[in-house]
Amino acid sequence: MLLNSDAAEQPGLIKDTTTQGFRQDVVAESMNQPVLVDFWAPWCGPCKQLTPVIEKVIKAAGGKVKLVKMNIDEHPQIPGQLGIQSIPAVIAFQRGQPIDGFMGAQPESQIKAFIEKLVGPMGPGATEELIAAAQEALEAGDAAGAGELYANVLALEPENVAALAGLARLHLDMGDLDGAKGILAAAPETKASDPALTAVRAAIELAEQAASLGDTAELEAKVAANPGDHQARFDLALALNAHDKREEAVDQLLAIIKADRTWNDDGARKQLLQFFEAWGHMDDASVAGRRKLSTLLFS
Repeated sequence: MLLNSDAAEQPGLIKDTTTQGFRQDVVAESMNQPVLVDFWAPWCGPCKQLTPVIEKVIKAAGGKVKLVKMNIDEHPQIPGQLGIQSIPAVIAFQRGQPIDGFMGAQPESQIKAFIEKLVGPMGPGATEELIAAAQEALEAGDAAGAGELYANVLALEPENVAALAGLARLHLDMGDLDGAKGILAAAPETKASDPALTAVRAAIELAEQAASLGDTAELEAKVAANPGDHQARFDLALALNAHDKREEAVDQLLAIIKADRTWNDDGARKQLLQFFEAWGHMDDASVAGRRKLSTLLFS
């Protein structure tokens, strides 16, 4: 799979400018393609966060847009004329005129969306292509290849949620619960509630719950002998899920809900929702199970 060219192959894509060079570097150049001007200063912490992110997105745009950086401490005249009062500030120029902008450090996704408003869809970036390749490897049964691709993503973006979740899921599938937990622990707190991470976390909890249950045969026998044994049925659902028998696991929990919604403080329904989270809300078993649950609760 081909990845986007790096800055070395695109000379002049990113440069610094001065008050004297602004007219040529920005105004004149914006007649050919949009030019983003990043106003910054050495003392500005958010500027240091923004610069590598915006440079990455600019490189991924493949020459459709250029980035010009201006140190406002050394060159205050231009930002003063444009009314720049706080930094970082990014102003987009097109056809010689400022047309749009934003202030403050922004995540990569928002910067990409900002640039796409100027130049149209950019397509996937390098990390997105690596993640897509990892998913293709998984579908082909190449877990080792997928793991290597996720690791490559994390080398570029250590906090990439999709790669962290994907790699943690790989360790979980191999039975390495401690390894999966360690990978999740590397995720930043600000992203802890991301659906991709919460899904893996839920799957780890389910695996831990099922680890002590053993085979399903004994639990099935207990339920057959006493259909009203809700705890045995609940444990059977966990064991069935551990053996990837999702539909059967759903049916066991639904049977508890139908018989006694209040059992264990509505525990069967709560467990069912955890299944859906661990499997992914668009998983076929989740969709079918949610439909069955709605029918049971609201019919």
